[in-house]
Amino acid sequence: MTPRKSTSASSKSAKSKSPSTDALLQALEKDALPETLAREPKLSVMHEAVVRQLANRRAGTADTKKRDEVSGGGRKPWRQKGTGRARQGSIRSPQWRKGGIVFGPHPRSFALAMNKKTRRSALAMALATKAQAESLFVIDAAKLSAAKTKELHAVLWPQHETDSVLLVMHAGKDEAAGQVRRAGRNLRRAAVIGHDGISAHTVLAHDRVIVSRNALDALAEVGRG
Repeated sequence: MTPRKSTSASSKSAKSKSPSTDALLQALEKDALPETLAREPKLSVMHEAVVRQLANRRAGTADTKKRDEVSGGGRKPWRQKGTGRARQGSIRSPQWRKGGIVFGPHPRSFALAMNKKTRRSALAMALATKAQAESLFVIDAAKLSAAKTKELHAVLWPQHETDSVLLVMHAGKDEAAGQVRRAGRNLRRAAVIGHDGISAHTVLAHDRVIVSRNALDALAEVGRG
């Protein structure tokens, strides 16, 4: 009977294959931000951008029926006089049970307008806020080939943190962007998005933000406009 092989050697080899987290992540301070993104944060601008995005998410499909939309009620429930009861013209009046709703919600649009320049300023201020809080990191996407959720989890939370993470990739220039996005689908506390889908709300809604170098360059170019 052959003795069982020790798994320590295999585990050491597996650990050696995984990339070092320190080599992948680099803290990005506000002074190191591109000039177009290093802006002084203004709470009013960021608040307006967040409120706009949350408002634009609303479907606005809530609806109630008014008195003339409720079926039935065409006949007067009882005669006008002589019954001792209050006069009524329809059982679909608002004071009746199953009657029409007064001032109820109806389908409408909750969309708020905000010019492009202000939206981009809000995004730059949100990134600057994360940089001030030392919560903005740049990742070397060329060394990141995490096709497994477990590998990506080790990169995002090397010290077993419990915070939420936003990972921003460049779909066109980062070769592993598609694999990383698939690997991050099952991570409850992480969101993997492209640089074209980032906003001030998505940045502020996560505790840490990790951006690839290509995505950061693209965001800096957008901030320039």
